[in-house]
Amino acid sequence: MRLYIILLLLITRVTAQPAEHWKSLGQDVLREALNRRPNENRAKNVVIFLGDGMDIITTTASRIYKGQLKGNTGEEEILVWETFPHVALMKTYNTDYQVADSAGTATAFLTGSKTKFEIVGFDETIETGNCLSERTATKVYSIIDDGIAEGKSTGVVTTARVTHATPAAAYAHSPRRYWESDADLTKEAKMNGCIDIAAQLVEHDLQVVMGGGRKSFFPENITDIENPEKSGKRKDGRFLTQEWLDRKRDAGIRAKYIWNEEEFDAIDVENTDALLGLFERSHMQYEKNRAKDVAGEPSLAEMTEKAIQILSKNEEGFVLLVEGGRIDHGHHEGVAHSALTETIALEAAVEKALELVNTEDTLVIVTADHAHVMSMAGYPTRGNPILGLVDVPMGDDGLPYTTLAYMNGYGFRRVNESFHENGMRPNLTGVRTDDPSYIQDALVPLYEDWEETHGGQDVAAYAIGPMAHLLHGVQEQSYIGHVMKYAACLGDNKDHCQNAGSILAPAALPILLVSIIALLSRS
Repeated sequence: MRLYIILLLLITRVTAQPAEHWKSLGQDVLREALNRRPNENRAKNVVIFLGDGMDIITTTASRIYKGQLKGNTGEEEILVWETFPHVALMKTYNTDYQVADSAGTATAFLTGSKTKFEIVGFDETIETGNCLSERTATKVYSIIDDGIAEGKSTGVVTTARVTHATPAAAYAHSPRRYWESDADLTKEAKMNGCIDIAAQLVEHDLQVVMGGGRKSFFPENITDIENPEKSGKRKDGRFLTQEWLDRKRDAGIRAKYIWNEEEFDAIDVENTDALLGLFERSHMQYEKNRAKDVAGEPSLAEMTEKAIQILSKNEEGFVLLVEGGRIDHGHHEGVAHSALTETIALEAAVEKALELVNTEDTLVIVTADHAHVMSMAGYPTRGNPILGLVDVPMGDDGLPYTTLAYMNGYGFRRVNESFHENGMRPNLTGVRTDDPSYIQDALVPLYEDWEETHGGQDVAAYAIGPMAHLLHGVQEQSYIGHVMKYAACLGDNKDHCQNAGSILAPAALPILLVSIIALLSRS
């Protein structure tokens, strides 16, 4: 009873925020909103941050977790993109699937055209997995491609493989996202001349590429430099990293290839114009495991900083895609801890970018490609650990349960075993559900023990900078591509760009003229 009273007093203390608190808070936000004016400048630079699988539940849980790591209750915490002035909801479905995959969604928000499940850089006229259908299908081009066409520098940074679905949509065209190396191509694809995604990257004019995925760039008989028990994957004998270097240097570009943290730290950005960094054979480490990496690897924030430092040397501006790719992997594994910590790592990258750019001429968008099936449930009290058990009430069976759980996935194994052995759910009393490797319970088993699936709910897009106000309401995900291209005067959106050389928007000119006249009249 005494413990209950202490807990009640604690909850009262942390949640005692009377009407005056909410009135003051509301009035401050209202004044800010009333004074807000749209930024109609032309975007010299565009930075799009993609939290793979970072749906609204993930954002909410990560916000709370971030606050609790600081010793606060957590609910009142904010993530940096939640301070952006403009927010919209995006419908994520593919043209052939109600619940989307990352290839079709990345193609949508980077090119402005939705497409099928597993498709990279083609519209829905492509036939999935059929190389021959490339000849009649319509290619769609990303804002990265459009930026290069207009003389901008471009880059892709990810914690996943650089040939994975999201980064691939920035530079490649493939009827199947999994064709990452020539070893992945089908017999039909080889016969009809399809090019694997890694080979397409080498032939592209991207200047900065950093992430994982070395195996698709080296021959199968070459031992991986960091993992001696493993090797490259290519069957054609090509050393794509060397080909990338040769291609850049033949064009007079100061280029470097790196594979570990020491080499990353040694990069002189003033004397480096192109950078390829492949820090893992496959995906990069989760942020929580990064310090244990054998060779060391940079954080997403550090890679973002280095990319902007290199790309921003171009007076024409730059376009940069940054992906927190392992949020998605944490969810697929049913480990909420991984998803939340990767979201916080993405926030650090966004914060770093905001330190380096001027949002008067740089459009910054933070969004997700799709959702997951993690739920946040029960009636936990204010400040209850987000990775912990719901404090009140228990389930109807008298057993505790976690605030975060999954609709399907690996967590069903433990649930299933418990029902078979005891006829009830697992008893989580005393279990460290906040352990970094803890797998949340899941309700539905999947065929052949598949990993947790994506979810079909809308995701948010947060924006600040030139034309950020165009992100509004509920939109098709492909609309993001149109906003970015319009803001930066890329692709087909150039009718409004007569004053493209000026940071001052045409709509501001009358105000400037009135101000000048007023000043002259005083003299």
